[in-house]
Amino acid sequence: MSASTAPETAAETAALTALTREQRATALEAMSGRDGGDDLDVLVVGGGITGAGIALDAAARGLRTGVVEMGDWASGTSAWSSKLVHGGLRYLYQLDVALVREALAERGRLLETTAPHLVKAQPFLWPLKHHYERSYSAVGVGMYDALALAGARGHRSVPFQRHLGRRGAHALAPALEPSKMVGAIRFYDARVDDARLVIDLIRTAVGLGALAACRTKVTGFLRSAHGAVTGATVTDIETGTTHEIRAARTINATGVWTEATQDLAADAGGLEVLASKGIHIVVPKDAIDAEAGIFLRTEKSVLFIIPWPRYWVIGTTDTPWSQDSAKPVATAADIDYVLDHANEALSRPLSRDDIIGVYAGLRPLIQPRLKPGADRRQTASTKVSREHTVTRVAPGLTAIAGGKLTTYRVMARDAVDHALGEALAHAHPCATDDLPLVGAAGYRALAARAGDIARERGWTLARVTHLLDRYGDELPALLASIDADPSLARPLDGAPAFLRAEVAWAVTHEGAAHLDDVLLRRVRLDIERRDHGLAPATEVLEVMAPLLGWSDADVEAERAAYAERVAEIAAAEEEIDDDAAVSHLTRAI
Repeated sequence: MSASTAPETAAETAALTALTREQRATALEAMSGRDGGDDLDVLVVGGGITGAGIALDAAARGLRTGVVEMGDWASGTSAWSSKLVHGGLRYLYQLDVALVREALAERGRLLETTAPHLVKAQPFLWPLKHHYERSYSAVGVGMYDALALAGARGHRSVPFQRHLGRRGAHALAPALEPSKMVGAIRFYDARVDDARLVIDLIRTAVGLGALAACRTKVTGFLRSAHGAVTGATVTDIETGTTHEIRAARTINATGVWTEATQDLAADAGGLEVLASKGIHIVVPKDAIDAEAGIFLRTEKSVLFIIPWPRYWVIGTTDTPWSQDSAKPVATAADIDYVLDHANEALSRPLSRDDIIGVYAGLRPLIQPRLKPGADRRQTASTKVSREHTVTRVAPGLTAIAGGKLTTYRVMARDAVDHALGEALAHAHPCATDDLPLVGAAGYRALAARAGDIARERGWTLARVTHLLDRYGDELPALLASIDADPSLARPLDGAPAFLRAEVAWAVTHEGAAHLDDVLLRRVRLDIERRDHGLAPATEVLEVMAPLLGWSDADVEAERAAYAERVAEIAAAEEEIDDDAAVSHLTRAI
């Protein structure tokens, strides 16, 4: 059977979940009731991993659901993580067994059912500096494996730990300096393209009937005569038009913007959220000679050296952030910190000349108390679950913050349960336990035929694997688009790992409306090219322009805006402190 068998069916299926300019406009009209439809059961504010997960959870329960995001999908914290799906090995050393068990169960679910095309098992080496470390480290990793096995009901989704001597560790990772270790423990976690996961969550929710609109900013909340929140006033950032969206329940999932959002509805109370900056550097694949990732304990936390097909991601840091939440940026001091700690374990030290990309993001950190002004009734309605917190800010308005990418599904379940209340949550229970995201259901069947697809197309196996790991069982629909326009089969000049078809798909199915949407969150050349994708941008714009109806002036404006972003960030990364770095930025990044 050909990989493009039944392309109409594949294309039609993909179209049901497509994020497009037209879909966005229709969703805004429907959410504001201009199509004559009912009010929403649930309005979700925020389109990062948490908000996207909540939208899917609510839609899967059969609730009339809407989700709005002031930027592009995943444009905040969720695009700038360590890109790990992990149980949190370090939490075992804090004796937080329940958190680790929960996270490992979710890791297994993502690997096996929810998103096997996006989430990949990843081996790591934990170098041991002293012989006495082996025993207690082995106990910790052994418990990690046991909790993963228990969470998967006896099914092993990743291999168990393996102990290596100095010679064995060096054979697996020649980049590790032999004199600085007595051996290593190999263990497994998983990695994921974080932005793609968010986009696939939103698309899956849309396929279940959710109404989704990015670049739609909440500017206020609607109130009943008795003071209950009954929805929100939003502004379409693309057009400047305003809409009133009425909803029985609204959930604030805006991460580091949680306080700013909830303050639109309440003068006091709600969650108190601090921001912590984490930065990562990216180096070429040939800069580090290793067949596994590397897990390093630091004086403050841990440092990961994470392999991807064409590069390594190294991080992270953890420093307080008090500047503009829309402008997190790495400083020269941040970059030096990551380099110095990575080089402590490497035989060939990395230098700034090795770096091809740098990125920064903000973690929302929940304080152990609610904001001043919270009364006893609000405190009583607050549920704290490990790392995340859910609370009622006002009648009709729920807020959630904290947590991590791996446990987004649990966070979503808790938020929707809390917003609905016990009786309605029981009547409409969570239905995402085994719900595959777009691209997941038929992924393994197609992956088994990767060699056949490569021969049919005259492509390398690496090319087909790349596409399968991005699009899963939507690959036949992507191939059908190439068959309809053979020019889309050409690799991008200067970025041959990506086809022109992937740029087109980003516009026609993944909601990309601007150049930075593609380069930062769909094709992601920003982090893997020294020029941040400026050279390939010309061809990217060539593909995007006719799909979005852009004029020559529009194309030039997109190019100029992105070039300005690149220049400003480069200048910021030369500064030592955050204040000086942010002073170079004129816009959200």
